Amino acid sequence: MTDAFEGEIGRLAGEINQQLARIREAYEELSATEHTACSTDGMVSVTVGRNGQLRGIELSPRAYRTLSPSQLADAIMQQAGKATAAVSEQSKQLLEPLMPEGMPYQEVFGERDMLDAFFPSPVKPAP
Repeated sequence: MTDAFEGEIGRLAGEINQQLARIREAYEELSATEHTACSTDGMVSVTVGRNGQLRGIELSPRAYRTLSPSQLADAIMQQAGKATAAVSEQSKQLLEPLMPEGMPYQEVFGERDMLDAFFPSPVKPAP
């Protein structure tokens, strides 16, 4: 191989590694992403993490006196849905700038964003 060719391969490998590093940083941010949705009356608060994991539910003591069990369950589900939608939007905001031009986010990830399946380990040029 010529020095120019080896230099170009090294430069391209460096660019790929930088892109992968940016993607992995975004992925780390995604891992910590969560959102808390609170009902307007303040009786129900639900925190949801990435991929819809339920991380917490807080209920006002008034909720037990004011809401029937089915109303309380419905209020929890509504807030969980709002929190999940917010986390999905946060994920999209983090990942969309990293998508190749012309490739829609939803087409690649659908409802879930599992980057590990899409991106290889850093590229190392041959010695």
